Amino acid sequence: MAPDAVSQEDTRALSLRASRKLAAMEIPIYQDVLTAAQRIESYVHRTPVLTSATLNRETRGEVFFKCENLQKVGAFKARGATNAVLALSDEDAARGVATHSSGNHGQALAYAASVRGIPAWVVMPDHAPDVKVNAVLGYGAEVVFCKQAEREERTQQLVEEVGATLIHPYDNADVIAGQGTAALELIAEIPDLDTIVAPVGGGGLLGGTTLVAGSVERGIRVVGGEPEAVDDAFRSIRDGIRHPGVPEPKTIADGLLTGLGERNFDILDGRVEIVTVSEKEIVDAARFFVERMKLVVEPSGAVSLAAARRLDLAGARVGVIVSGGNTDFRWLDR
Repeated sequence: MAPDAVSQEDTRALSLRASRKLAAMEIPIYQDVLTAAQRIESYVHRTPVLTSATLNRETRGEVFFKCENLQKVGAFKARGATNAVLALSDEDAARGVATHSSGNHGQALAYAASVRGIPAWVVMPDHAPDVKVNAVLGYGAEVVFCKQAEREERTQQLVEEVGATLIHPYDNADVIAGQGTAALELIAEIPDLDTIVAPVGGGGLLGGTTLVAGSVERGIRVVGGEPEAVDDAFRSIRDGIRHPGVPEPKTIADGLLTGLGERNFDILDGRVEIVTVSEKEIVDAARFFVERMKLVVEPSGAVSLAAARRLDLAGARVGVIVSGGNTDFRWLDR
């Protein structure tokens, strides 16, 4: 059999297996985002939307920044984690919650658990920034360290040990729906956007954003920004098959190290574009926020601006979701 024929057969087999697995999974819809918005309203900030005349001149368009760096716990993750924790039954909540995270989801879950008054455990990579580790501890959660590549296995062990409910950082329907509320607020404030750009790691924010953008009758273009060093989402959307995450990736955008989740791939496939950006472009974008807009934005959050700068924005109205601001500023040395 010719190599091309084998490749096509393998592709069909992979797609069939993925379809069967997805049929058994809960995939959120737009209505779930509306429900999440009502559920979490009292527990998260309605973050501001800011603009930069300097950037508008540079791009010859109008760019609107949804500043989730000013959100509870310093990141959009507060939305999804809070929605997921508040959606738990009393019985499940009483056993506590657990997750794995490089920092922001861990902080968010610790915060959400404190709101509900339940215990939380967060498995973190041993190279996680101190600022994020300390924040998780500050919200009252217990931190368990492990190697980056071992985080999912260690989390599963922990869940079995303590009996907690796993709140996955991005491959969870309630988490995805909660993350979509950022775009919901953005569109409510700036209703005539042409494009929304958001960073993509596991895909929860981009997945939730896509659900919201798809609800608008005229349609809104959705673009994901991803570090070149962690390009599995780019390849997955390009090829129409979810590729595994890059093993032991090296990028300054530590919040985007994870591979694209199954639920999010199902939402994103055929509906979004992914733009990859270099480490220099990420640092330049983070510097722009500090120097021109006086905003503290972590490199992962700056990826959306780096990606937007890769697009032709002339004459367009573009929403850019700034996903977080938790950083120890080590990237300034670059």
